[in-house]
Amino acid sequence: MAAPQRQRRHTTMLRLHYYPSTASFAPHIVLEELGVPYQRVLVDREQNAHKSTEYLKLNPNGLIPVLEDGEVVLYETAAILLHLADTHADAHLAPPMSSAARSEFYKWLVWLTNTLQATLMVYFYPERWVSAGNMAGAAEVKAQAEARVGVLLQQLDAQFSDGRPWLLGDAYSAADAMAFMLCRWTRHFGQPARDLPHLGPYLQRMLARPAVQRAIANEALPQPWV
Repeated sequence: MAAPQRQRRHTTMLRLHYYPSTASFAPHIVLEELGVPYQRVLVDREQNAHKSTEYLKLNPNGLIPVLEDGEVVLYETAAILLHLADTHADAHLAPPMSSAARSEFYKWLVWLTNTLQATLMVYFYPERWVSAGNMAGAAEVKAQAEARVGVLLQQLDAQFSDGRPWLLGDAYSAADAMAFMLCRWTRHFGQPARDLPHLGPYLQRMLARPAVQRAIANEALPQPWV
C-alpha cells in the first residue's frame, strides 16, 4: 500500500515572483489550478530587476521564478512544482507517494527540466556557448539546438501515442504544466510542438483548462499561445 501523502496547512500567503512567458509560467498555472490565495510579484526583466541586490537575496542565480511560502524560499521551477504539489496533496497534482506513477512523475519532471528545457536554453542563448562576437558560431549552435529540440519533441509526442490525455495517463499533474510551458516556447520554431500529431491535440487540451486561460490572461500573453 502506498504511503499517504502529507499536507502542510498554510498560514502564510504564497508569493510567486514572475515575469510573463518565462519559467514562472508553469508554477503560475499550478497556482491557478490549486485555487488558493497567492500574490504575483512582477520581476521586471526589462529593468534588470532579477539582477537587483534585493532579488539576489531570494535567488543568488538571478533567475526567475522564486516562490515564497512563509520562511520557505524556493527557486528552480521543478522544485517549486514539487513543493506546491506536496503541500496541497488534496489537489492531486502529483501521484501518491511511493507509487509507480510517482516515479514516472519524477522521471518526466526531471527530463523536462534537465533535457528539454536545458536544450531550449541553448537555443535561446547560443552566444553563451561561443566566444564573444562569434556570431556565425552562435548561429550554428542555435541551429543545432533547434534540431535537437525537434528530436526531443518527437520523444515527448510518442508518450501520447497510446491515446492518453495527459503526460502520466488519465490523471492531470503538475508535470503537464511544465510540458505545456516548454512546448509553448517552440511556437516560433520552424517545426513547433503544435505541429506534431499527438502534441498538437494535447496542447489544445491544455489551453482548454480554465487555470491555463487564467494564467494566460494574468500575464497578458499575446497569441499564438502555442
